[in-house]
Amino acid sequence: FASVAQGTKIDPKFIALEIKGKNPNKWVSLVGKGLTFDAGGISLKPSAGMAEMKYDLCGGAAVLGAAYYLAHKTPPTNVVCVIGAVENMPGFSATRPGDVVKSLNGKTIEILNTDAEGRLVLADLLQYTVNNYKPEFIIDIATLTGAVLFALGSMGSAVMSNKQDLADYIIKIGQKQGEPLWQLPLWPELDRELQSDVADLKNIVSSNVKAGTISAGAFLKCFVQDTAWAHLDIAGTGWDCKATG
Repeated sequence: FASVAQGTKIDPKFIALEIKGKNPNKWVSLVGKGLTFDAGGISLKPSAGMAEMKYDLCGGAAVLGAAYYLAHKTPPTNVVCVIGAVENMPGFSATRPGDVVKSLNGKTIEILNTDAEGRLVLADLLQYTVNNYKPEFIIDIATLTGAVLFALGSMGSAVMSNKQDLADYIIKIGQKQGEPLWQLPLWPELDRELQSDVADLKNIVSSNVKAGTISAGAFLKCFVQDTAWAHLDIAGTGWDCKATG
């Protein structure tokens, strides 16, 4: 998380909002990627469309909105809403491609592309949540990959999970609420593609592997251990100026 913030003078904010529920002994968690602006870091994005990259905070904004709602209700269990708010800029002290950083759970990560920063932020958010709250389940929400647009367009969001019953539940709720979700697999072969020669993990897979959305999900899975977890990639649905029905 801190490595993403090295290129900006604006202090990052690691936010945890606790909402007390009817059962004070149980926790669930919502986790949001809150990139307030994403220039790509040293792996600079093309200028066309960069003005819209404030939209990279949509996952964090969704979690903040949920926290606002839940604070006016009494949820069945305690809920912790965790948001990583940070800019990804190419400042003079920015993390460089080829650098190795250490995550909160001790795993080292080789940075091959600084524009794959959201998963670095989420890695620490997820591990923090597991360590401090031991939740029944975690749902993370993020505008994580451009690749999801090639898979699903802007019609629905991708869901990946290490527990099928959690994925089924989220998809069912999405159908009820008019939020289409499509499950993508977390094939174990992709775990090998994330292995680095100089660290425990690398933050992107080789270009010949493709599978950008599910390889990002496979990366995040490394930071939840046995906790039930689902990842929603909303890069295609988090920002739209058109009504869809």
